[in-house]
Amino acid sequence: MKKVYALSLLVGLCSSFSALAAGELRYGLEAEYPPFESRNSAGELEGFDIELGKAICQAASLKCSWVETSFDSLIPGLAAKKFDAINSAMNITAQRQKSIDFTQPIYRIPSQLVGKEGSGLEATAEGLKGKTIGVLQGSIQETYAKEHWEKQGVNVVSYKDQNMAWADLLNGRIDASLVMSAAGQAGFLSTPQGKGFGFIGKPVSDDTILGSGIGFGLRKGDAVTKKELDTAIDKVKADGTVTRLAQKFFPGIDVSVK
Repeated sequence: MKKVYALSLLVGLCSSFSALAAGELRYGLEAEYPPFESRNSAGELEGFDIELGKAICQAASLKCSWVETSFDSLIPGLAAKKFDAINSAMNITAQRQKSIDFTQPIYRIPSQLVGKEGSGLEATAEGLKGKTIGVLQGSIQETYAKEHWEKQGVNVVSYKDQNMAWADLLNGRIDASLVMSAAGQAGFLSTPQGKGFGFIGKPVSDDTILGSGIGFGLRKGDAVTKKELDTAIDKVKADGTVTRLAQKFFPGIDVSVK
């Protein structure tokens, strides 16, 4: 009986073993979503989530690294232990919490439709009926568009990365794209290609689908990592790091989690 108890205790300890015990945190991300994460002309990762991730690692006294994959492969990659946490502008939703756990919410960004100025489009099922809307594959914007618009006669096209959606918006293959407003502004509207385009209507709303904010995705039951990262997140919130980075990358957008 003692041997059985000891073995059970060992299994329990192993299941609660944190990926951070080695002093390194491997982030998983999809690096085609500026200003959250992308690669610059030198091939280096940059963006809000990159700097935020570094700040949180510093607060937790950890070395951090990044593993790239497509957005819809992030949750499977986390489960397969290809990395330790998802750091890729992933909103915390009830649907995702069936598969993974999350840290506390760190910041929140509204979702808005981007299309041609003067197009007469409206960010409603009625205003988009018969039109084609581009979304990022595996995103909450995809879920929202399919639930609220596609069922009402709106064509919804999913893309592996957001840059593909912008390209199709420019060449007229889609009429608009639903994205997080910061990604729409910095990743398209503020670029030369975005001239003549703008936000259409107000941000869409559905807390069940769009979630409670953005956090780091964690493997189910990894309470040790969650506790350590939540503590570090508290630090970067309290010292103003999150606010400072938001002002740098998302000027004029309130990212606070209410």
